[in-house]
Amino acid sequence: MQLKKASVLVVDDDADVLTAVRLLLRPHVGDIVVEKNPETLPALLRQQSFDLILLDMNFKSALNTGNEGLYWLRKIKELKPEVAVVMITAYGDIDLAIRSLKEGAADFVVKPWHNEKLLAILTDALGKKGRPEISLPIGPADILGAELLGESEAMQDIFLKIKKVAPTDANILILGENGTGKELVAKAIHEYSLRAAKPFVKVDVGALTESLFESELFGHKKGAFTDAREDRPGRFEAATGGTIFLDEIGNISLHQQAKLLSVLQNRQVIRLGTNEPIPIDVRLLCATNVPLAQLANESRFRKDLIYRINTVEITIPPLRKRGKDILLLAHHFAAVYADKYLKPVPELSKAALDKLQQYHYPGNVRELQYAMERAVIMADGPVLGPDDILFSPIEAAPVEEKLAEESNLEELERVTINRVLQKHGGNLTRASKELGITRTALYRRLGKYGL
Repeated sequence: MQLKKASVLVVDDDADVLTAVRLLLRPHVGDIVVEKNPETLPALLRQQSFDLILLDMNFKSALNTGNEGLYWLRKIKELKPEVAVVMITAYGDIDLAIRSLKEGAADFVVKPWHNEKLLAILTDALGKKGRPEISLPIGPADILGAELLGESEAMQDIFLKIKKVAPTDANILILGENGTGKELVAKAIHEYSLRAAKPFVKVDVGALTESLFESELFGHKKGAFTDAREDRPGRFEAATGGTIFLDEIGNISLHQQAKLLSVLQNRQVIRLGTNEPIPIDVRLLCATNVPLAQLANESRFRKDLIYRINTVEITIPPLRKRGKDILLLAHHFAAVYADKYLKPVPELSKAALDKLQQYHYPGNVRELQYAMERAVIMADGPVLGPDDILFSPIEAAPVEEKLAEESNLEELERVTINRVLQKHGGNLTRASKELGITRTALYRRLGKYGL
């Protein structure tokens, strides 16, 4: 259906939002109704037929949980399942907005929005039948890296977040263990942003010493210190118009944090050796392997800086929680390295695939990548067997230590099953006997955990 002929209902308790949307949509839709109180929704849906509803996710500012929006979304779908619903959300509610897609919303729009973007989303929503497939093809992999690949639900959620936040200028904090692909996510956000044609500047701030921190990030004037032989712009200036990616931000000192906070608040840098402020226009992306709960400890990290860098957070799941993505990535790396080393693309035997899925990957995607590169180099035949798949002892952690880190009961069970299967070489009879469950029960758990 065309937007021009559509009847649209907008439900939001913010009068300014209702006014802005009414003025925007009036020339583009057939009919528009605005409503502040969601309690009137059932009566409105009985009185009038709507093609599309634009629904806020939060109506009670004291709660601000998004549950109100989900509640009314369910009500709409009960009363009028054919109506397309687009949710209105804020940056901090992206996870809730993704939940709304699973509840039947056609899409969501993030406040504040570009008018053209909102019109495009509404036009799209009218043409959708059910939830669309989420796909976000990232650019070609270079020979040392991987495309951002994943078919698991967790990665589909990541792709959707990238798609939604990339066109904005929101500051993003990317969380995840080492080797999960935080830099790939940062690059994808830049490539799908309005700044894509401008520089993407990466800085490993955790590796900068106190003396180098200001010079590298903010620049210096000739003679500012012993080795300053010429004027030099810092990384923030180099990223002007584009994106700056500060990796390992969880490892910088409180003194460095204060310097960085000042730059972000004032949107300007002062080169070492001068007093002249230089305006900057950058989009900030940060990443750390430090869990957010630890990062929030003020003896380690300033909370005012966390709020500044964390308009939206994206948490990348560890590889052990991505199910069959392990095999998808293994085949991908096998093809990449076969091409690099001028070999035919090898097949992977069932025993090799089982070994790949049963391993816990403390080094995540990076560890799998190097294991597949080694396997391709060392393989003598066209089929890779389990003996060809070797994992680095550098990443190996004692099982007891791994179990101690896991607090989720399901994850404890999954890790235990993995350990016992590896111990018995994939023999299900012996594994089920040691676990104290039947083979049938073990089969069910293998399916449950994607093993």
